[in-house]
Formats: sequence, C-alpha cells, structure tokens
Amino acid sequence: MSHPSSDYCVLIVDDRPDVRISARFVLEDNHYQVHEAETPYQAKEIIQSDSIHMILLDMNYTRDTTSGEEGLEFLAWLNKENLGIPVVAMTAWSNVELAVKAMQLGAGDFLEKPWKNQRLLQIVSQQLALSGLKKQNQVLAQRLESANADAKQSDAYEWKSPCMLELMQQIESVAPTDVSILLTGDNGTGKSQLAQFIHERSQVHSGPFISVNMGAISETLFESEMFGHVKGAFTDAKSSRIGRFELAKNGTLFLDEIANIPLSQQAKLLRVLESGEYEALGSSKTQKTQIRMISATNGDIEKLIAEELFREDLFYRINTLEFRVPSLKERTLDIVPLAEHFAATFSKKYGKSIKPLSTEASQALLDYSWPGNIRELSHLMERAVLLCRENELSVANLNIRATQNNDSLPMMTLEEAEKKLIKQALDRVEQHVPKAATLLGLTKSSLYRRLEKYADLQK
Repeated sequence: MSHPSSDYCVLIVDDRPDVRISARFVLEDNHYQVHEAETPYQAKEIIQSDSIHMILLDMNYTRDTTSGEEGLEFLAWLNKENLGIPVVAMTAWSNVELAVKAMQLGAGDFLEKPWKNQRLLQIVSQQLALSGLKKQNQVLAQRLESANADAKQSDAYEWKSPCMLELMQQIESVAPTDVSILLTGDNGTGKSQLAQFIHERSQVHSGPFISVNMGAISETLFESEMFGHVKGAFTDAKSSRIGRFELAKNGTLFLDEIANIPLSQQAKLLRVLESGEYEALGSSKTQKTQIRMISATNGDIEKLIAEELFREDLFYRINTLEFRVPSLKERTLDIVPLAEHFAATFSKKYGKSIKPLSTEASQALLDYSWPGNIRELSHLMERAVLLCRENELSVANLNIRATQNNDSLPMMTLEEAEKKLIKQALDRVEQHVPKAATLLGLTKSSLYRRLEKYADLQK
C-alpha cells in the first residue's frame, strides 16, 4: 500500500555529499522521493525535466561560505520562473539577515544545520501542505469562474415530447459509462444543459464539470486556455494559469462548438485525448489528466472532414456515441409547458407574481417557428415577465412578430438568406455585433467570420 508521502519528490541542493545523504535517509525513511543536486545550476536542470514538489536549498556554495549569494540568486530565478515550488533555505551559519533575504525572495521557511530530524520532517510536511492549499485555491477559483460563466437557469423541467423522452432514456443508460459523447443539433437546443445532466449521472459526478466554448477561444490562446501556461510563456503572461484539462481532472470536460477548433490545434487536442498527456505553454514538464469527455456542435463535421478542415481521427475519438438533440419545433408538446416553466422561474427570480399564459399567447407560441430554440424561448419569457402589468401573459407581452408563412417567403439562395438575416440583425441592434450574434443564435466569433465572408455587409 502506497504512503501519501510517496507522491511527493523533494530536491536536496547542497555541495556537501554527507549533508545530502543525511537528508536523503531521513526523507526516504518517511516515504518521500528524493533527488539530489550539487549546485544550483544542476538543480535548475532537474527542475526543468522532473516533477519537483519541494526544495531543500543550501545557501552557500563554492563562491564563498557565508554570504549566501548563490542561494539568493537561485531563489531569485525560482521567483522569476513562478513555478510554485516551496523552498526551505538551509545554512550552517546563524544569520538572521540572510534568513530575511531568503524569505523575501520566496523561501517558505529556514532551517539551520545541523538539524533535528523531527524538525526537518515537520517543515517539509508544512510546506507541502501549504503548497497544496495554494494550488487548490487557484483551481477552485478558476472552477468557480468557469461555473459562473456557464450557470444554469433551471434543470427541474420534465420533458413531455416523445422525441425527448426517448433521447433522455438513451442518455440515462450511457451516462454512467466513461465513453466519449458527441451532442449535435441546432444552436439553443440545450446541449450544454444536457452535458451537465450526463455529468451528474456519471461515475465522476463528484468531480468538476468544466465547460469550454471553443468558438470563443482564438487560435493564439488555444494552448493557454486548454493546457495552461507558466509565467512569462508569452508577452502578457504575467502569472501562471491552470488549463481546462487540469481544472477538469477527475471530472467532466465539455467542449461546446468543437467544430470551431482550428485545424492547426486539433492534433494537440487529439494527443491529450489519446494519451492523457500534455504540457503547459512555456513548460517542458509533461502532465497527466483523467477526464470524461463530452463534445457538442451545431456544425456538419462530416462536411468539414471532406473539406479537410476537421481531422477524421479526432472525430472518431470524440463521437464514440453521438446523439442529436431535437429542435424546439420538434418538441411540440413541450413548447407551452416549457414557457410556463420559464415564466415561473423568472417570476421567482425577479419577485413577480406568477401569471398564466392567455389562450391566444399559448397558440402564438405554438405557431412560431423558434429559430433560436430554447434559448430564444427563455429570453422571450424573461422579457414578458419583466414587462407584464396585466393579470395574464398576453400575445402583446410575448412580442412575437408575425408568424412566418413559409409559402410567402421569396425564393433566394441560402447565401442570400443568410446575408439578409445578418443585415436585419445588425440594423436592429445598431451594428452592435455581439448583440446581433445573440439574436441570430451565433457566437460572436462565428458572426465575425461571416462578416469577413460577406465583406459588403460592413460597407
């Protein structure tokens, strides 16, 4: 049976072999892994190639025996690299000034030689515990940031349409497995909520659920966002950041709009999914992760594969099981009950009295085509609840524009229709692209790509 200490590796940096051997015996007897370095230069090489969790650092070397300059220079280097490795400074000289300088440069504690073994073990244990707490705090802070960005409105609604009941039954049966799942379907159909549903019924439900909108991550930030980066890895990297794979460790990683991953980055994602190994940007250390993978897209990945814009091997990796999420228009039995559910949810949120839908309002909801699906219905009901001053929610409160009659639409190409819709959306929000993207059920980056394609729309 492994001992908890065996998970930690301590690097002893001292130019005296007898000191290193003495420390090694004490640490290994207490199940720690140990590396040795004779000089700070050797220590740097070890740190850059191996996983080191703590450093016992002698302050004085060959340059002189009392100033501690070489030890201080090494601490300054560690501080600049921002590797987060706790350090305990050691010296045979009782030197308060040197101890203060070492602490100012990041040393967590100070140990005078010759030491008492119990004191050495106590300091090592304390520093490793503090380091672990700092790392946990950073992970929790970034997980909270991610959770807030993808907060659910409600998950209490029970579906009534046969197509959704069948889908939920299928998902219930596979959720406890660890297979990769791909969710397809139009924008706004609730794929993110479905991914959360799968996570809550999986074997890693006690772990984190980390959601990433791949359409919102630029090609230049892909590695930093997914794998993390160390301080100084690029111009604006003023501090280290934990990547999404590490945040999702022992939990679920949900990659929304996965078809938007740039081709140049797909091989890096494939490598992690196949081996569980990756390196943070700016670091040579290989890290491992263990996650449940769920992906989603509203795009035609098979078409992208044919156009050599999406790797076929990555596609097979993410879609062990594929489920299509029906559009809201296909869930006829759910349209009115779901609208009532949203009305109740928003009434509670804003402290309003719950008001029923009029017969005319219910019919208007059924007659509408819902191009924005559930997301559009949610936004519409939120607005209706906020503005309603009557005893019931009326058609006027819903503000649904005249129902589209497919027979009355003029014939045009899909490209012409897309341009027309984009122009209408931009005109309605005074050329504000993010708001127009929301109206169209697109991400901001997706709309920008279409604006680049249709350059005449910006003239």
